[in-house]
Amino acid sequence: MQINIEERERIKENGAEKKQVDIPVMALNHVSRVCRSVEDSVEFYTKVLGFVLIQRPESFDFDGAWLFNYGIGIHLVQCKDEEKLPSDKDRLDPMDNHISFQCKSMEAMEHRLKDLNVKYMKRTVGEEDGAPIDQLFFNDPDGFMIEICNCENLKLVPQRSIGRIKLPYDKHNPPIELDTIDADVVRA
Repeated sequence: MQINIEERERIKENGAEKKQVDIPVMALNHVSRVCRSVEDSVEFYTKVLGFVLIQRPESFDFDGAWLFNYGIGIHLVQCKDEEKLPSDKDRLDPMDNHISFQCKSMEAMEHRLKDLNVKYMKRTVGEEDGAPIDQLFFNDPDGFMIEICNCENLKLVPQRSIGRIKLPYDKHNPPIELDTIDADVVRA
């Protein structure tokens, strides 16, 4: 839902926009995935996406693995109920659930997918807006969809100034288009 500047001003005037308490969330820590084979998933995420296997707590009494890279973790858990997994491992629908990774070279990533025989879908969106975004969609061994994109071409345009957008200094951030009402973006 998009709200224009006039509507935001009306909301402010009516007192509907109140100061929000600072929420202590810092960043996305990890994504958890159940899998048919932890070993196959570790191989996929390390070879295809460059994640690194890391130690996980010894107190865990179930099969799994932790991977890390790019400031994010992927926690793999051996599935005990395959009904929790996608039934169609080949289905690629950009409008379905997925995780997305920012990429500095779409061409290199596409070559990597081809070299590793990973089936993928390629598309470009936003050309008509002058900010084309290239996207590659593919599935992990269990059918969970992954997107690779160059989304830095897309401007981040806050729709409401309730709260604050926190941008980490040490990470890639999209360009931000602010008007005077939304000038409350901070660096975390």
